Amino acid sequence: MIEGGGLRRALLGTTATVVLATALVGVAPTAVAADARSQQWYLDAMGAEDIWKKSTGAGMTVAVIDTGVDPDTPSLKGKVLKGWDAAEAKGDETDDYDGHGTTIAEIIVGSGAQGGLRGLAPDAKVIPYRVSNTELQNEQTVNAFDMSEAIKAAADSDAQIINVAFGSDYYSEEELESVQYAHKKGKLIFAASGNGALKGNKKQYPASYPEVVAVGATTQGGVVADYSQHGDYIDLAAPGSQIPGYCDKSLTKYCVSDGTSFSAALASASAALIWSVHPDWTGSQVLRAMFESAGRGDDWKPGTVSTKAGHGVIRPNAHINRGIGKPGDANISPLTNEPTGGAAAGSATPSTDPSANPNPSASASTSAGAPSATASTQAPDGKSTSGAPVAGSTESAAGTESGGGSNTGVIIGAVAGVIVLAGVGVVIARRRRAA
Repeated sequence: MIEGGGLRRALLGTTATVVLATALVGVAPTAVAADARSQQWYLDAMGAEDIWKKSTGAGMTVAVIDTGVDPDTPSLKGKVLKGWDAAEAKGDETDDYDGHGTTIAEIIVGSGAQGGLRGLAPDAKVIPYRVSNTELQNEQTVNAFDMSEAIKAAADSDAQIINVAFGSDYYSEEELESVQYAHKKGKLIFAASGNGALKGNKKQYPASYPEVVAVGATTQGGVVADYSQHGDYIDLAAPGSQIPGYCDKSLTKYCVSDGTSFSAALASASAALIWSVHPDWTGSQVLRAMFESAGRGDDWKPGTVSTKAGHGVIRPNAHINRGIGKPGDANISPLTNEPTGGAAAGSATPSTDPSANPNPSASASTSAGAPSATASTQAPDGKSTSGAPVAGSTESAAGTESGGGSNTGVIIGAVAGVIVLAGVGVVIARRRRAA
């Protein structure tokens, strides 16, 4: 059981006791498996095979803002569209310097080929936007405004959904503006709530911005994990414990670990599944259906939300195959209860031209475009509970530390603490961790 409750944005309610076991019940995987798919207990728990009879996410595109996405893993062949390296580091958005971003992409759209991860929305596509973690910042000169620029670039892309598995303790007006820009264009933004509940449980960004869907993590037992950060900003919960993913940037094997990054990815995939069934819906309608179909206990009073699970545990099967969850007003956001823009998913055709806008820094008008420079705030604590390989590989165990921003638009490698760039201003290092 999970104790939660209180006020959530524009929703009023009292404390509710949440029982989630009925929503997510799965058999624990074996310690070592022949392939990653056998470790994906959550697909069975969510009834993925039944979902795929009606929706596989076809026609949907998810922007993955992360450490990069390698399009050449067997499970991602033909699923990765042209993106942008917002970090402006060595390489490009297809060079995953950690393994985390490729894992997230596979969890969302993976085909499962050659023993790889099977995505919850296997016929959707992803657009990668690479941003820096602290390790990369300490090694190279990178763009200080990569997160806010990546969000705005994703908002200008053909992606209907934006997935962010990074966050930080720091609020940023510039990052908020990028989030609001994406929200007004009708995009759905899902972000990991963070894994530091036992380490201060500080509010995380971008998950805490009102226009972002903050996602917490549940265990195989269907309850919110003790590491999952919580508060009045949580909107949904999804499986996040004992999930297979790449062990490191070599992308040679999978490991099992925990993290709200996985939860955000599964929430993004769930939105893709529902939106694919209803291409005439807006993002607000998709999200409202997700909220109404989420798994909740019988004693959950109408109009209440949990500070740990938000509206409940994602259940795309409940909507797709049982019709639970109504779309409601097309232009009123269930996050803010305010009007929002954006067209139905079916009104846009994702670009597959890899040569489209190869220089996003020069233009913000296309899918690979970048906005003008803005400061950024990035990444919740990562928590890896198991580094044991599962014959094949998990959320990266590499924690990310401090990062920063300045009016010059770059971060100088190996810089920490507070620095002054001559005549320009002060850069405060910020902790960036994959969730």
